[in-house]
Amino acid sequence: MTFKNLNLNPKIIQAIEEMKYEIATPIQEQAIPEILNGKDLCASAQTGTGKTAAFLLPILTKIIQKPLKGKGPRVLILVPTRELAMQVSKESTKYSKYLERIKTVCIYGGVPYPQQKRDLYRPYEILVATPGRLIDHLNSGRIKFSRLETFILDEADRMLDMGFIDDIRRITDAIEQKHQTLLFSATLKKGVKTLVKDLLDNPVDLKIPIDKGNIEQRIHSVRNLDHKLELLDKVLKEETIKQAIIFTSTKIYADELKFKLQDQGHRAQALHGDIPQGKRTRTIAQFRQGKTQLLIATDVAARGIDIPKISHIINFDLPSSIDDYIHRIGRTGRIGEKGLAISFASPKDRRVVFDIEKLTGQRILTSRSSDKTKDNFKKKSSRDFSKKKRFSNNDFTKKFKKKRSFKEKKEDNNRSFSKKDSFKNKKTKRFN
Repeated sequence: MTFKNLNLNPKIIQAIEEMKYEIATPIQEQAIPEILNGKDLCASAQTGTGKTAAFLLPILTKIIQKPLKGKGPRVLILVPTRELAMQVSKESTKYSKYLERIKTVCIYGGVPYPQQKRDLYRPYEILVATPGRLIDHLNSGRIKFSRLETFILDEADRMLDMGFIDDIRRITDAIEQKHQTLLFSATLKKGVKTLVKDLLDNPVDLKIPIDKGNIEQRIHSVRNLDHKLELLDKVLKEETIKQAIIFTSTKIYADELKFKLQDQGHRAQALHGDIPQGKRTRTIAQFRQGKTQLLIATDVAARGIDIPKISHIINFDLPSSIDDYIHRIGRTGRIGEKGLAISFASPKDRRVVFDIEKLTGQRILTSRSSDKTKDNFKKKSSRDFSKKKRFSNNDFTKKFKKKRSFKEKKEDNNRSFSKKDSFKNKKTKRFN
């Protein structure tokens, strides 16, 4: 279905056509009519399927259809991270470029208050916010919800994972008048279902099946950190990569991997929570412009990155949660494009691999470049992982080093024996 058939404002259609969008995605096709009809909505669809447009396009149309005087937002969009807040705000500005008196304000933590105070003082219709900074402005009295019509929770599952449930409830308690509530989530875990029951009024439930065709998934079986680095180097040499996000489990790993890849001549940058907000914004801008090819990131920092040129996702460290995995690989294969997700998995990750296969209904293939690695490690599929004691990368490396140093020490002791030493002397030294 085309956007022209969805009863959207003609000026919004004009902006969409300039962005080269013609056909609505399944989530857009099903969600937009329900939102225009004023229904509460709970929508589940994988990352990269056009969820942002699915709620922005109809709420912009509703704002234009019914002007409303007063101060404060008519639409509140709550998101989990700064990066996603900036992304949603940017999309809102694009879609409303031909609409008069439609302004979007974006507030998030990690930056000074003065500019945000000035933005909130001026007239605006749409407010995009992270929970913590929104509560700060609410407590100071700078934001009133007296004319709020629509409340949207984007990536609700991630907000719950980050511990924002109490903040969400405080914010909803501050909205006194009747309003439309829309909840979008990549996964519908138990906590999300509880939130839906508490906040939504007889909602329409939409669940878009995971598209198994646009993202190819492969796996590398790995022994330890050195093996991971060896395979990463092989993947970067053998794959045709436009741009890639490499996910690590820690901020330290992200920085160390960045330096290592830069030393090898790659255009690589790191993105994580310890990096100042200004630098994070510049890093994302450089990645969007193609100046950076490889972005090494943690889960939270990568939220909100919507770049069609991302051809590969590399899970240097697999996440512990299946939800994080779905959000990660959703950075590629966006809106009909093809993408490749490569994961490095050790025996301790076998449960996550099983969960991924169960959720997607897709057996993860052993990566081709993994087959070319010459080592003594027996390669197995995700269901054939070893059942030996689980070790983290650090534990495995420490254990390996201990064994090696003991062997070297033993060899040094053996060399110290003189040819004239008797067997008896050697035996005595051993027992001593």
